[in-house]
Amino acid sequence: MTPTTDLSILTLIANASVVVKSVLALLLILSVTSWTVIFKKYFVLNRTMAEIQAFENTFWGGAELSGLYERCSQNPMKQGVEERLFVAGMREFLKHEGSSQSINGVSRAMSAVYTRETDRLEKGLPMLATIGSSAPFIGLFGTVWGIMNAFTGLATLDNVSLAVVAPGIAEALVATAIGIFAAIPASAAYNYFSHRLNTISARMDGFAEEFLNILERQSQRG
Repeated sequence: MTPTTDLSILTLIANASVVVKSVLALLLILSVTSWTVIFKKYFVLNRTMAEIQAFENTFWGGAELSGLYERCSQNPMKQGVEERLFVAGMREFLKHEGSSQSINGVSRAMSAVYTRETDRLEKGLPMLATIGSSAPFIGLFGTVWGIMNAFTGLATLDNVSLAVVAPGIAEALVATAIGIFAAIPASAAYNYFSHRLNTISARMDGFAEEFLNILERQSQRG
């Protein structure tokens, strides 16, 4: 580059080396992937929390357990996470009602559903964590490579000034900037979604404990 070269971002990217361009392409893919996961996870968790609230309102509103079980069992594809816990526990309870092992069976059935549902809700979070932690270093690699190329090229010049060095360094620093741009939303979203998942897990765990207590009292009365 000459001192009068256009230093716009697009021009710097266009004039970058193949390695830097490859790094930028990888960072762009990671950024698009993270935003896809962010939007998808946002709607999934919002829907899950709404389903939990709606089911708890019905459950604690005095609904009769057997009738609620029948209604929830009719639409398995539309069940929320707590409905699946309830259906699994109630099914096991009715199957072994009167048996001394019924409560243990209910606990195991709900634990299996709890683990499966939390694993499903956590899907995508490891990707956000990986992008958030690795994107700045990927960008830094592109920057180091670009600066190495810039200084290697300067070795062939007789007169070196800041105006000659600046374009090559600016071109290299674009990779770091884009790496940070990709990492910040991924890291912020990971922390936010982790908090939301902890809240959902606590609600599910609390419901399972309360429901198990209800069934245990019914079993003792029976």
